[in-house]
Amino acid sequence: MAQVSSAAQAVIGDSEFDRDTAVTRREPGVYDIDLSAGWTIINAVNGGYLLAVLGRALGDALPHSDPFTISAHYLTASRPGPAVIRTDVVRTGRTLSTGQASLFQYDDEGAEVERIRVLASYGDLDALPDDVRTTAKPPHLAPVEQCFGAQDGPTPIKGSSAITERLALKLDPATLGWAIGSPSGKGEMRAWFGLADGRDADPLSLLLAVDALPPTAFEMGLTGWVPTVELTVHVRCRPAPGPLRVSITTRNLAGGFLEEDAEVWDSEDRLVAQSRQLARAKLS
Repeated sequence: MAQVSSAAQAVIGDSEFDRDTAVTRREPGVYDIDLSAGWTIINAVNGGYLLAVLGRALGDALPHSDPFTISAHYLTASRPGPAVIRTDVVRTGRTLSTGQASLFQYDDEGAEVERIRVLASYGDLDALPDDVRTTAKPPHLAPVEQCFGAQDGPTPIKGSSAITERLALKLDPATLGWAIGSPSGKGEMRAWFGLADGRDADPLSLLLAVDALPPTAFEMGLTGWVPTVELTVHVRCRPAPGPLRVSITTRNLAGGFLEEDAEVWDSEDRLVAQSRQLARAKLS
C-alpha cells in the first residue's frame, strides 16, 4: 500500500486536526471555537477546515454522529480567531437527522457577521448495507514517491500557506504544469492526501480533503484566490486506514465561476466521499 510519509503517528481524536476543530458547548445548540491560523491559505481560513468545524458542532447537536450530506454557503471570508456556531435541529428520525448551523465572527466595528451557513443530514455510516453497484473507478495517480509536495518547490502564490504544513499532500505530476509555468489548460487536479501528523481519515476529515488541493483553475492558467461560493459533500462510507486519493475536475468555467467535482478514494479502492463546489475565478 502506498504511504504518505509523516513525522509522527497521531490517532483519531488526538491530533492537531481534532484539536483545531474542537468546539466548546456554551449552551444547547451554541458552540465557541477559536479558528486556528494553521489552516489558512492566502488571506483566508480554508473552506474545508471550516466545514469540518461546523460538521463537528452538528455531530454534537444531532442524535446521529456521521455526516451523510452537508451543503455550505460561504457568505464572507472567515479569519483566524474567535467564532461562535449556532445550530438548529430541523428533524430527527430513526436513520437520519437533519440540522442547520451558522458560524459568526465580529467585524472591525464589533458587529456580528455570518460567515457560513450549512444544512446537513447525519446518520450512522456503520449501519449502511454493504451492497455497492457503481461504474466509478479510482483515479490513476503516479506512485506517491513520484509525486510532489509543497516542500519540493517554491510557494506559487502570495500570502499564507500554513495549511500545507498540516497536510501530507503529494500532487500528481500530470496535474502540476501550473507550478512550472506550463499549465495544461485542463481543469484537473489529483493528489495523495493525508494529514501531516499521520492521523487516519474519518468522516470529518473527508470534509477537509475535498477542499484541500490547489484549485483546478491553476491548471487552467489562472492564478490567485479562488473563493468557494457553495460546497456540497456526500460522505459515502467510513474510510479505511491509509492515504486517500483525491481527484478534482472542472468541465465548465463561465461568467467568472467554475465548478469543481471531487472524488475521494480510500486505500481499499472505495469511493468514500464526493463533492461539488461553485467557486469564483479571477480572470484578470
